Amino acid sequence: MLETGTTQSDLARLSGVRQSSISQFLSGKVKMSDEQLSRLLACMGFCLEVVRRPVAPELTRSEARSWRLHRQLSTHLTQASLQLWLPRIERNLARLRGGVSGQPHLRNLDRWESLIERSDLPCLHRVLTGLDRESIEMREVSPMGGLLAQDERADVLRAAS
Repeated sequence: MLETGTTQSDLARLSGVRQSSISQFLSGKVKMSDEQLSRLLACMGFCLEVVRRPVAPELTRSEARSWRLHRQLSTHLTQASLQLWLPRIERNLARLRGGVSGQPHLRNLDRWESLIERSDLPCLHRVLTGLDRESIEMREVSPMGGLLAQDERADVLRAAS
C-alpha cells in the first residue's frame, strides 16, 4: 500500500473488501485467506506467491516440551476420550481461572472453553499440535494437564532431552 500510495479506503473501493476488514488485517487482529490477500494485492498490481517449505520453529525449551506433550495427547483425542476427560478438563479450567490474570491468558481460557463445549476436535487437534504463536500461547494455559499416563509423559519428556 505504501509503495502504490493506496489508502485503506481506496483498496476497499477497488476490491470490495470492507475497509474495517482491511484495517483489522493490517493491525494483526484478523487473518485473511490467501484468496482474499491475492485479491487485495491484485488491486494494487501485485500477485501473491505462496512458497511451501518446511521451516524449523524457534521454540523455547519450555514451549518445545509443551508442544511434544500436547502432540502426544493429540494422538489420543477422540470424541469418546474427550467425554472421558471432561471432568478433569473442567477442574483444570476452574483452577486456571483462579490462578491467571491478564491477556492473552484469559482470552485463551475462553477459547479453550469454547472449543471443549463445542467438542471441536479439528480445532483442538490444531491447538494441541500447532506451532503458530496463537497455539503456543493457548498451550501456556492448557486445561489438558494430567491426561497423559505418567509413563507416557515420562517417555515424551525423555525423548525431548
